Amino acid sequence: MTPERREPSAPALPPAPRATYRLQLQPEFPFEAAARAVPYLASLGVSHLHLSPVLEAVPGSPHGYDVVDHGRVREELGGEEGLRALSRTAREHGLGLVADIVPNHMAMSPRHNHALWEVLREGPKSPYARWFDIDWEAGDGQVLLPVLGAPVGEVLDQLRVDGDVLRYHDHAFPLREGTAELPLPELLDAQWYRPAWWRLARTELNYRRFFSISELIGVRVEDPEVFEATHAVILRLLREGVLDGLRIDHPDGLADPTGYLERLNEATGGRWTVVEKILAGQEQLPAAWPVAGTTGYDALRRVDGLFADPAGYRELLAEYRRYADPRPDRGGEWAATVRRAAYRVVTHELATETERLSRVARRLCEAAPDPALRDRAPWALRTALQELLVRMEVYRPYTPADAARVVTEEAAAEARLAFTVPEEGGAVGVVRDLVIGRSGDGPDGEELRTRFAQTSSALRAKSVEDTAFYRYVPLLSTNEVGGDPGRPAVSPEEFHAYCARVQRDWPLTGTVLSTHDTKRSADVRAALAVLTQCPERWADLLARVAGAGEDAPDGQLAWAAWQTVFGLGPADGERVSQALLKHVREAGLHTAWTEREPAYEEAVARFVAAGPCGAPGKRVAALREELAPHIRANVLGSALVHLTMPGVPDLYQGTEAEYLALVDPDNRRPAAFPPADADPDADAGSGAKEAVTRAALAVRARRPDAFGAAATYEALPAEGPAAAHCAAFARSGAVVTAVTRLSLRLAEAGGWRETRLALPPGRWSDVLAPGREFTGQVAVADLFARLPVALLERVERPATGT
Repeated sequence: MTPERREPSAPALPPAPRATYRLQLQPEFPFEAAARAVPYLASLGVSHLHLSPVLEAVPGSPHGYDVVDHGRVREELGGEEGLRALSRTAREHGLGLVADIVPNHMAMSPRHNHALWEVLREGPKSPYARWFDIDWEAGDGQVLLPVLGAPVGEVLDQLRVDGDVLRYHDHAFPLREGTAELPLPELLDAQWYRPAWWRLARTELNYRRFFSISELIGVRVEDPEVFEATHAVILRLLREGVLDGLRIDHPDGLADPTGYLERLNEATGGRWTVVEKILAGQEQLPAAWPVAGTTGYDALRRVDGLFADPAGYRELLAEYRRYADPRPDRGGEWAATVRRAAYRVVTHELATETERLSRVARRLCEAAPDPALRDRAPWALRTALQELLVRMEVYRPYTPADAARVVTEEAAAEARLAFTVPEEGGAVGVVRDLVIGRSGDGPDGEELRTRFAQTSSALRAKSVEDTAFYRYVPLLSTNEVGGDPGRPAVSPEEFHAYCARVQRDWPLTGTVLSTHDTKRSADVRAALAVLTQCPERWADLLARVAGAGEDAPDGQLAWAAWQTVFGLGPADGERVSQALLKHVREAGLHTAWTEREPAYEEAVARFVAAGPCGAPGKRVAALREELAPHIRANVLGSALVHLTMPGVPDLYQGTEAEYLALVDPDNRRPAAFPPADADPDADAGSGAKEAVTRAALAVRARRPDAFGAAATYEALPAEGPAAAHCAAFARSGAVVTAVTRLSLRLAEAGGWRETRLALPPGRWSDVLAPGREFTGQVAVADLFARLPVALLERVERPATGT
């Protein structure tokens, strides 16, 4: 009898993570340091380590997103052998590895980036030329390199030829063959690149970059050969079991995110992958994307919002407007602030990207067979593009059909109002038709739609995250990546609806509270959220500290500075000063990164030292101490919700204990293990955040089916006079999470009183206070007798009382 022929089965995929732990690798914290932390991290209860980028980066880089070589694991971290050793150690302790990868860009550092070096040496005929998104025609056959400290004529004597290399201070560039002996001016003209004054990047740059960062050049991973070359090492490490899953950095910058993710999913065999996609408002992740979900900023917004009081926020906003006196379009109104910031960015920081779009639109109109597209002035097409871009309320469209939904008729109607002559406003309709694919066939049409989407994502990020968030500051905790400062509060009903949708559609998505990119850590934001429950006390505090010490250079900065030290608590004044200096430069109202005003910045430093970080800051510290129980309720509540809601929670390094950090680089300092504030032996009754974290992760490990793809989510509404202050849910009938929200308002209203929570059928053990058990209708006051949070696990043995 002939045996039945069987096809070889594909190797089983490693299981999706249960919980990940983000490590920020850098020369001061290499693979060896991560390996030493493994026993501690395994004891914490996570299933995977989440590594920041591991491929070769610019020497000394503290983050690794400036990749220079996709073919090597970073030597400063320990090289590939160091990574493999970390993987072996992790597996010995039951942990897997997830790696962060950067498909969108590389470092614009020719002396470290071999592929770029070859392009600059050989020009568009280089085999590496297809790697980079360069518009050779716009640069008259040269790549603009904005590296000179002044116009070239003023620094000519600082440029020198060294063999076949052109040097300028620390910069080195290859010389085109046969040009080394030319006189310097002729030599510069003969190269495939043009060293230029750095200020020309704003308007003359002819390569795609990351946002407005000229030091990062866009990579064309839509090209199959480029994809293979830039992903070969990562794919090999996945196949060989060194890595288990991936985090994808900034997919919105790619020409075709959907196509890229489909190719990546096929190449990885369907490994667990999450994407750093910022979802605006009620925007949904594209259903066609073959990923587990996002990195979790959408979850962050909902968790934070659950602990914000909408009525108190409105009072706080009114106090902010009285105190800071911002103009409506410069920090007084959220929507107007975003719009003004977008205009600034699209006409300044992204002027070169807008100009490139305009050139493509002109070509399309001039060559169009439809006469209706012709006779459009270049300025009108540029204006139409700008007006539509600033009205984008999501980061970008992905298909022409998607573009028709997000580049709306309403936006077009508003855009036409920018034209004083109505007939010239017709350019808006022409551009909209090109963007949504109603006209403009062929390569130019495809290029315009692609570039519009890429420019839109950069504009949204720069105008909202990096500008408006620093101008509109009534409550700093809401100014977070993916956040909505115009509507910071989320009701329990909204939160439950979001969780139910995540469990149904993206059950293995990532969730986060703190990351390397958050502007304030979760614990800082949790403290700030308490201010929505006592806006009058905050206003009274500011009235008492006003005029104490150095006068503030402006009201908005003062308001933000006082909130910063309230959220952070006692800290080194230098940390606060550096964060606030970054704050005012990003805001761009009185100083900026590229147009600095030394007198203003010096005034900021004096004010911060004498006020928030001086003697008056003690009053802020006193108020923080008075509100400590309510800050604690927010910290523990947000941590427990994050660890038990649908999705795969990602813990940022150190956040299992109290973690108080500001914007990068403050939040990217090398980690210590165990964290300084961690206490592995802490009793849950002490309220230690680490104890709550360990308990929740242990439950996830014991009850994996209660939290996985097949799990269920059930909202548990409380009943009684304080029902709105209890947020509770059940996971698969096996685990119950209950947290206190708006605890200060609760105390002022008389406490829990007769409020009760109906538990699902069965007996329930209090994981955070062993020995306590509950069943049926529970008095919420009893449930929260020891802590402002409760984590219950279903048991079968008889209850012993409450």
